[in-house]
Amino acid sequence: MAIHKILFASLLLCLLIQTSLGATKERLFSELRKDALEVTAKPSKEGVLAAGKDIVSISWKLSSTASDADFKTIKVKLCYAPPSQVDRPWRKTHDELFKDKTCPHKIVAKPYDKTAQSIEYTLAKDIPTGTYFVRAYAVDEKDHEVAFGQSTDATKKNNLFSVQAISGRHASLDIASICFSVFSVLALVFFFVNEKRKARIEQRK
Repeated sequence: MAIHKILFASLLLCLLIQTSLGATKERLFSELRKDALEVTAKPSKEGVLAAGKDIVSISWKLSSTASDADFKTIKVKLCYAPPSQVDRPWRKTHDELFKDKTCPHKIVAKPYDKTAQSIEYTLAKDIPTGTYFVRAYAVDEKDHEVAFGQSTDATKKNNLFSVQAISGRHASLDIASICFSVFSVLALVFFFVNEKRKARIEQRK
């Protein structure tokens, strides 16, 4: 009897694990309701933006043709555009959402509101150099993505913006480096001249 209970419990556990894995794998980007959200992203200036400094104005609202019956949360993310994914498998786009690496940078998560929403997003200091767009996912009460909208078109070629990462170098460090270099050269010259002077004194003796 005890063995039967153990076997039954093991079988039930296997079924639960299989069901869980199957549910995860079934979450496909291609099955989400596309263009359900109208998303815009306007950089604070033209040209390349500076990480940790410049701002992107982001807004989103429900599309006039979409249904929001199961929307509970809106998750807004910064996503890599195709030019910044080339030869970078860790940024690769996958249809299976749990494998997808297109949008790793979280911007904000807010409860869904029927009215238009917007934020002023200061680019995070750890954002890598690259070309980006913004995507908003509509999430249901089970935390499953059900729809999305993005600030670019389906081909991800329009309305993109570029970001330059923080280099980690500062003017004060550059100045200090130059000063040490000059000091090293002067010290070497002084040492050479001093040795020559000592040699002449020894020769006179």
